[in-house]
Amino acid sequence: MTQKSSGNPSDENFYMPAEWAHHTCTWMAWPCRDDLWPNYPATCRAYADVANTIARFETVKMLTPARKVSVAEAFLGSNVEVVTMPIDDSWCRDSGPNFLINDRGELAGSTWVFNAWGSKYQPYDQDALMGSRILERAGAKEYVSPMVAEGGGITVDGEGTVITTESCFLNPNRNPTMSKSEVESELCRTLGAKKVIWLPGDIDEIETDGHIDGVAAFVRPGVVLVEINSDATDPHYSVCQRNLAAMQGKIDARGRKIQIELIEEASYHPGEWNGGCGSFINAYLVNGGVIVPGYDSPRDRAAVETWQRICPEREIVQVQINDIAIGGGGVHCITQQQPAA
Repeated sequence: MTQKSSGNPSDENFYMPAEWAHHTCTWMAWPCRDDLWPNYPATCRAYADVANTIARFETVKMLTPARKVSVAEAFLGSNVEVVTMPIDDSWCRDSGPNFLINDRGELAGSTWVFNAWGSKYQPYDQDALMGSRILERAGAKEYVSPMVAEGGGITVDGEGTVITTESCFLNPNRNPTMSKSEVESELCRTLGAKKVIWLPGDIDEIETDGHIDGVAAFVRPGVVLVEINSDATDPHYSVCQRNLAAMQGKIDARGRKIQIELIEEASYHPGEWNGGCGSFINAYLVNGGVIVPGYDSPRDRAAVETWQRICPEREIVQVQINDIAIGGGGVHCITQQQPAA
């Protein structure tokens, strides 16, 4: 059984590495909340497309409830490992653990309390156990936290800096009794970090309450990719402008002024918006590549070009995910990296 601790991971030099650090594998969770998806077979295909693409770069472990194993195996390639496990939903970024490593080559992880984004979906008791169960399978020590939070709410540089959003982590549906400074302290404790940068987020985004992985992401040390919308008539334009303004001039934990790169998001105009996620920030860095979401949008190609410019050493692969996005998330939301210790 996995050893559990409420102590400080930093005492053993544990920290959460950046997403660009080498991965042992990627964890995902098969779509199983059938009533969430307007076209369930299409969503299965899109999940499989993401998993099979990642499997070109690294091992993929797909958590799947017993009743869905045969369905998952029919869609997934033979190089994706189907792991039978009770789950409620399919957003492994949010209910999975935060994997940690240290300089002794050890693997650990921290787990926050998962409450389905403010009790928006029922049931969620199995997903609340997902982080612990993954760490047990990985043979990793678990650091537990009483704070309610999700992995999509943070981006880290692996060098002591965390970026998050006020609209999510300070939302009363998560931690109504915790102050901002208390949330900061718990983020630093559970991630082995030293500094938290706050962005406004998005109070109008009612699925995750404005996760950072639809706003900004570290892409290399000292560099943050921020989403913008150049169409001033777009309903999402002002949200992007507020977050960009808040990011400008920020200093990371090592004292560097953070360099900002920009990427256009998909349109949020009624009739063009897919009704869920339209973020090109919501991509996933794999070993040697970047899996970039596509939304059948005129801005799809520009997103690939932007990622290629920022990560010229990586292969950029775009996967069309509208049948995932309609559920409220993108490629980053359905993946969780296990770093190589």
